[in-house]
Amino acid sequence: MTRKIIPYNPNLKNLARDLRNNSTLGEVLLWKKIKGKQFFCYDFHRQKPLLEYIVDFYCAELNLVIEIDGKYHNDEAVYFKDLEREKNLQNQDLTILRFTENDIRQKMLMVLRAIEIYIEEFEKHTPGPSQEGN
Repeated sequence: MTRKIIPYNPNLKNLARDLRNNSTLGEVLLWKKIKGKQFFCYDFHRQKPLLEYIVDFYCAELNLVIEIDGKYHNDEAVYFKDLEREKNLQNQDLTILRFTENDIRQKMLMVLRAIEIYIEEFEKHTPGPSQEGN
């Protein structure tokens, strides 16, 4: 299966690097669980520029974006920006899973299970390398 290349604004690269260096506790905790292909052998990236945005976590093989929402996401203006962002990312055939910072800190097993369920469903409906061409 060939991966779809999603364009991004190159001006976001330095900001993405800064965000990686100043991660929230929730981002650090989730990253420890999914980095280095240790979660179902999928390659996740953190603070990844896509389009005009920087997403918290991205896995190209799964067409998956994982976002961790802090308190500022409760603001109405941020909420509407998030809706626009989600719509634009979904137009790239991406799925967005959202969790709160508290979910990550207090309910990590639930978060990992939700990601696992997404992966299981994705694999059921997507031919793997050994299934292509059959």
